[in-house]
Amino acid sequence: MKVAFVGLGVMGYPMARHLVKAGRQVTVFNRSPAKAQRFADEFGVLAADSVAEVAKDADKLILCVGADHDVREVVREALPALADRAVIVDHTTTSAKLAQEMAGLTLDSGRFFVDAPVSGGQAGAENGVLTAMMGGDAGAVERAIPVIRAYCRTTQRIGGSGTGQLAKMCNQICIAGVVQGLAEAIHFGQQSDLDLEAVFGAISKGAAGSWQMENRWGSMSEGRYEFGFAVDLMRKDLGLVLDEARRNGSTLALTALVDQFYADVQALGGRRWDTSSLLARLQR
Repeated sequence: MKVAFVGLGVMGYPMARHLVKAGRQVTVFNRSPAKAQRFADEFGVLAADSVAEVAKDADKLILCVGADHDVREVVREALPALADRAVIVDHTTTSAKLAQEMAGLTLDSGRFFVDAPVSGGQAGAENGVLTAMMGGDAGAVERAIPVIRAYCRTTQRIGGSGTGQLAKMCNQICIAGVVQGLAEAIHFGQQSDLDLEAVFGAISKGAAGSWQMENRWGSMSEGRYEFGFAVDLMRKDLGLVLDEARRNGSTLALTALVDQFYADVQALGGRRWDTSSLLARLQR
């Protein structure tokens, strides 16, 4: 089985690495050729010069790119080169509409498209413990899972095309609210001169506990944000969420508010800071 991987960013690079280590025959392509060549040299695989070349006769094409237009561009160039009945697995966070459009396009050509956005961040990619929320044809999802288990601890088909992206939107809604609550709790604790280590050592084991609390309260309290999932990317994701909410009639008052708080963080110079930097807005 030939696996083509497009997009070697902070998530894609370690994901592709896990595929190689799992024994898959991997060919890579990246918009910046130097990064693809570095990966090829490090792991002894082929770096293609174009999307058409990386996709040639591939049974699986895995994408981890930037936005809707990137996915659309890659898929349209790759389709004629892919093997018959090939499966495209898209880990990019995009609109559900784009996923549905690509599913229709690929089906017309005798291939399949699975929207499979992931959660777990760079650490999850590095450690091979991501969660994939998957939408698309049940058979295509079933064929994709054994491949992406190289870097995903949890894989869940949600439903038809686009539902993986809608599930990722639910994920981002939850994260936005939790991080804002955590930022306010730390700010409140600091203003009250509390021993934050004692406070969060206690409440992290109770009903207030969360992944964000376990993994971020310490770095937040120290003002360290130069890592993790960038504010710019979170605002892109929340933009998708709010667009979909307008379409389906959802009321997302908290999400819209936190999105504006992230705009404040961007104005502070925190475009590449981790999403936990909501605390910086309260402190400044």
